[in-house]
Amino acid sequence: MKIVKREHYLQKIRDAFKFIPIVVLIGARQVGKTTIMDSYADESGKTVLRLNGQDPEVAALFDKMSVLEEYLRVWLDPNFEGLLLVDEFQYVDNVSTMLKLLTDKHRDLRILCTGSSSLDILQRVEESMAGRVRIIEVLSLSFSEYLLFRDTNLWQLQQRATVADEALMSPLLNAYREYLIYGGLPRVALATKNNDKIALINDIYQTYLLNDVRKYIRNEHFVGFTRLIRLLAAQIGNLVNINELSRESGLKYAVCESYIHLLQHMYIIRMIEPMSVNKRKTISQMKKVYFYDLGLRNMVYNSFNELEFRADKGAIFENEVMLELWRNRRAGDNLLFYRTLNGTEVDFVMDGPERKLLVECKSQHCTKPLKIPSLTNLAADLGENGINSYVVNLNYFSDAAPVRMMPCYWCDKIG
Repeated sequence: MKIVKREHYLQKIRDAFKFIPIVVLIGARQVGKTTIMDSYADESGKTVLRLNGQDPEVAALFDKMSVLEEYLRVWLDPNFEGLLLVDEFQYVDNVSTMLKLLTDKHRDLRILCTGSSSLDILQRVEESMAGRVRIIEVLSLSFSEYLLFRDTNLWQLQQRATVADEALMSPLLNAYREYLIYGGLPRVALATKNNDKIALINDIYQTYLLNDVRKYIRNEHFVGFTRLIRLLAAQIGNLVNINELSRESGLKYAVCESYIHLLQHMYIIRMIEPMSVNKRKTISQMKKVYFYDLGLRNMVYNSFNELEFRADKGAIFENEVMLELWRNRRAGDNLLFYRTLNGTEVDFVMDGPERKLLVECKSQHCTKPLKIPSLTNLAADLGENGINSYVVNLNYFSDAAPVRMMPCYWCDKIG
């Protein structure tokens, strides 16, 4: 199987270990956490020991500190100067306390862990490893990473191109359309036939969404939970009304709300909150919903039709722009949307201590810059200098202020 280094995450790990002894990679199954962990281990230059938290014998090591220390002294390094890898560490009871004790006692030890759900992980980590751990969220492949997996020539074109010439960029746009349909899970990206891609996505849907997630669902709620997922898949990019979802899924309001919370922590969906500039103008506090991977979303939605023939084309496009913005957020950034009672709307607002970005999504070919009054109006309402506004579209590039046009395949350049 082809192994591609995901430099974005490797650099995050390198930066973290300069100051922090424990790093945890969290995200959905099959997004590549273990491969990233192994890639870092290969380049680290340290003695490495890898443990799998799903192994009962490994879990037993963490029952007693003296046993764990002796094991590491023999199999890792007598002076505890190596790199300990713990895959699926959430399966190990008391793991966070033991890792804290290890790193407090052995200052040269570095520990890199992976986990497939933030439900259990975050609570344990925040309570017992505060100040000693950095959590890095791993998502499915960005479009740039997808190209690197699929075709290095296309990746180089995307990286080096300085002018968005339509003829030159046509292969990139074709790859982008495929990416929007089948998503960015690494194993899916490496498959060359569409039937194989769908089969792999279905495998992940069955094992992760309907198996791993199901253990948190009461048996009598499972039919309603399945309806809820399908309703959310049909509503990407739209405001979520929990009363309506409760009625249509057959789940009580509180149950429906708790399962939406679960889906967020299992990295199935992402809820985006509204930005409030003027409370008298802004709409209610309902959130918008998106999926972390479009291939999984399209499996739930039961459609892998070509983009041009889909009524949900605009919503899919907007979902992917959200993912690119979320992947490239900086420390302190908050990703929001803006919508007022009179219909003024901006798809995304990146609100951070170092920057403010306004982003509107248009899933269409453009031949000239578009005038988007909502972008200029919101920038004026915010009353701050240095606000950058973008219209993400299929093909047209313009770097002229106040509103820049950005082709979708360069979405990672926003900011």
